[in-house]
Amino acid sequence: MKATTTDTAPAPVGAYPHSRRVGNLLFLSGVGPRSPGSNVIPGNVYAADGSLTGYDIAAQCHQVFANVRAVLEASGVHWEDLIDVTVFLTDMQRDFATYNRVYAEYFEKTQPCRTTLGISALPTPIAIELKCIAALPGEI
Repeated sequence: MKATTTDTAPAPVGAYPHSRRVGNLLFLSGVGPRSPGSNVIPGNVYAADGSLTGYDIAAQCHQVFANVRAVLEASGVHWEDLIDVTVFLTDMQRDFATYNRVYAEYFEKTQPCRTTLGISALPTPIAIELKCIAALPGEI
């Protein structure tokens, strides 16, 4: 089993790698929309006291897909090699339509299996996180 961590994606918020290869599969740890290097969360709006007052789910979707792509590439795998995506949304009712539209932009050619779950919170003030599985090139 080979683990990968990369500076081209945001640092993990815990003790885990960005991905781990097992056989011909690559498993990604949960990937959120924090910007690599700065940990800024695109689209988040904060009050003067630092509390979160709003967010732009489309901005977070675009960043989370960029982060997934960065982990895949650092692991020697391509976007088209994704076979399964689990998506966690903190506000399914508010965000599903926008997320679904943005998701479709990224998966026009190949469409992995997908599960979308509504959850109450994520470990940082983000509205979306992805958990992905990819097959190594040539294995799909």
